[in-house]
Parts: sequence; C-alpha cells; structure tokens
Amino acid sequence: MNRTHLPGILAMAAIVVASNILVQFLFGQWLTWGAFTYPLAFLVTDVMNRVYGAGPARRVVFVGFVVGVICSLIGTQIMGEFGPLVTLRIAIGSGLAFLTAQLLDVAIFDRLRAGRWWRAPLASTLIGSTVDTALFFTIAFSASLSFIEPANDVSWAAEVLPLLGVGPMAPLWVSLAVADWSVKLLLALAALIPFRIIVGALTPRTT
Repeated sequence: MNRTHLPGILAMAAIVVASNILVQFLFGQWLTWGAFTYPLAFLVTDVMNRVYGAGPARRVVFVGFVVGVICSLIGTQIMGEFGPLVTLRIAIGSGLAFLTAQLLDVAIFDRLRAGRWWRAPLASTLIGSTVDTALFFTIAFSASLSFIEPANDVSWAAEVLPLLGVGPMAPLWVSLAVADWSVKLLLALAALIPFRIIVGALTPRTT
C-alpha cells in the first residue's frame, strides 16, 4: 500500500464508521445525522481520484466497503427496541448501494477529469448520490422486495403519507429517500470548496 494513500483510506474508514453510528439518531422527521456525514465519502473518493488517479480511488472505495460490511455485521448482533440495529435488507442495501455508487463515481470522474475543475467532482457525485439513494432505500424498504427478508416487517415504511409532509401521497420510505437525496445534492455543491482546497494542497506545484 502506498503510504501517501493512507490519509484517504483512514478518512474513508472514519466516514463509514461515523455514518453507521450516526444513522441511529434522528435529525428531524425525515433524516438521520448519518445523512450529513455519509456524502463526505464522495469527497474523499473524488480527491483521491484527482490527485492519485482512478486506481487508488477504487482501492479506497473497497476499503470503505469492507469497513461498512464489518459495521453491518456488528450491527446485526446489537439488539435495539425493535430487533437488530441492522437488518439483512439494510445490510444488503447499504453495501450494494455504497459499492455501486462509489465505483460509478470513480468511473464518471475519470471520464470527465480533463474538463473544468468542478465538472468531474460535481457530475460524478450527483450521479453517484442519486444511484446510492435509489438503491439503498428501494432494497431496504420497498414492499416489492420483501422476499429478501420475509421475517423483517417493514410495513411501517410502506405507510402512505404526503411526500415530506406536504406533497402528493407516497410511501413513507419515498419521503425518507427524497430527504436523503436532497441533502446529498446540497452537500455535493458545498463539497466543491473543500475539494478545491484539498486538491490544491496535495498537488505538487511546478516552477
């Protein structure tokens, strides 16, 4: 392992661990605190991609995936008020969404790296975040996929309510997904500032 990649690996691992812990705590009605830390994984991936290339970025993603799997395994052994903190559907949805979205982010970034500095990180993060949200919430809570874990009752997520409390009628999990996706989009824009700063600090200057 290249020692220069270690900060990115540690940052990704820390974000995944923190997000798995903070997802247990609600922020308002539609979000958890994990919704604000998890999108930072895209920032780490994009910085690694810009500074070191697609290969090291993918290695950082795989480290994050392994750490996420470990967190999920631990979560399945911790019992909460309504059962294990992490169910099989949540574990599968979380792992598949993370790996798919992050690798897609790497591929899109690499394809757009020759354009304006903000184009690759913004496009890759927006698309990756959208795929991540769609995969996770569909796998974890959609009634159509209940066969994944028949013993896990997620009927609460199918309760039909106004979207985000004000919009058209939709299952509760759709409101949760839209709220999560909205935060990711906002953070994708905000992350352009630290992306520019960090990349500038890590990129060798020529004289």
